[in-house]
Amino acid sequence: MNFHFTYHDIHQLSVEDVLKRLETSTDGLSSDEAQRRLTHYGPNVLIEPGHYSLIRGFLHQFTHFLAILLWVAAALAFTAEFMKPGEGMATLGWAILGVILINAIFAFFQEYKAERAVHALHRLLPARAWVLRSNQPTDVSRSEIVPGDVLLLEEGEQISADARLIEATDIRVDVSSLTGESQPKRRTAEPVADGHLLDIPNLVFAGTPVLSGRGRAVVFATGMQTEFGKIARLSIGGETGLSPLQKEIVKVTHVVALLSLAMGGIFFTIGISMGLGFWISTIFGIGIIVANVPEGLLPTVTLALALGSQRMAKRQALIKQLTSVETLGCTTVICTDKTGTLTENRMRVARFYMDHLEIEVQESCLVIAGRVTSVIEAEEYAPLFDAIIHCHNAKRVRKTGSRPIVTGDPTEVALVEFALGHGLLHHDPLPRMGELPFDADRKRMATLHWRGGQLV
Repeated sequence: MNFHFTYHDIHQLSVEDVLKRLETSTDGLSSDEAQRRLTHYGPNVLIEPGHYSLIRGFLHQFTHFLAILLWVAAALAFTAEFMKPGEGMATLGWAILGVILINAIFAFFQEYKAERAVHALHRLLPARAWVLRSNQPTDVSRSEIVPGDVLLLEEGEQISADARLIEATDIRVDVSSLTGESQPKRRTAEPVADGHLLDIPNLVFAGTPVLSGRGRAVVFATGMQTEFGKIARLSIGGETGLSPLQKEIVKVTHVVALLSLAMGGIFFTIGISMGLGFWISTIFGIGIIVANVPEGLLPTVTLALALGSQRMAKRQALIKQLTSVETLGCTTVICTDKTGTLTENRMRVARFYMDHLEIEVQESCLVIAGRVTSVIEAEEYAPLFDAIIHCHNAKRVRKTGSRPIVTGDPTEVALVEFALGHGLLHHDPLPRMGELPFDADRKRMATLHWRGGQLV
């Protein structure tokens, strides 16, 4: 059993041809067939990044070249103290070890936080999904979804696998996690001509939410074969080469090591020629070598990179390795497409236009023709605010200990957040009795509500 098709033709096929190609039907797979395909294709999961070993990650901070140079310096200091006690070399040795340890703890902590953030990518997919099995809606674990399964899509659900729509009713999805574009995309079950993969209107992708509508879609890619899986693969890619900073540090460390050894040898020779004796000359040479090792270079570099990493974090940029901060600083040209990913990827209400009058929205008030007022006091605009409160399909999800989170169409989310911020939703909205959804011809949405014994 193997499906020989590519993204280049599945969107061009009719629903009947898609089902035939995937060896399934509108009733979905049987439980036995789903189990066989699960064995053949594997579970619908993302490969987790290699388990981050705390011990290995911590020990790694002690093994780069500059740290090794400090280890050698500390060893030489203790050797000199052993050969001639009381010269203070032991204190210097312990100080160098302290520098190594403090630097290792600090660098490990920064990189560990970044590693945890990378793992969060693998928690973006839903844990369970509804599929048709033998024409019966079945709640299954995401990992059990296989090619040929028929997904049941409803408003507010996260899609669990890449799929081709076979039935769609006013479906709109948010693909910003894949494309960076915040505007919802309408989806249809009709065959279409060629287009950019993520913009093809009869395909839906894992990790994207359904903002409105409902439908059914047949799965054609699971796990790491999905578009979301391809993104996840980037977080577990192979090791990269040394950064520009690391290359320079290695170069400087080699130079310092050679100069220190050369100067130590020279002063050892001078000591011997002056008749100081072998052991005294040796201690003298060791002291010169240790003195030339830049003990403060390692913590200075780590601290500078950590500060840069924290500043990037405040700007919502994840730095997985500290040395990447300097690599970004060396970048002279960035080639990118202008998408929502370069902004906050969200909308907010800035102003209204009503009755030939512009209303400016500020944080806690409105400015109408130069007059500052609150939403509650602007009674002449009550019909507008009524529409904002009731005429939308955005949903509020309340989390313990925090304000409600609004999900749905970005435009509707912006309006609901405006209502929340200005105290318009202090009571429950009126019961909805009917709805005319937005369409391209009417270019508007309408809802019917029950108020005071009558429909409004």
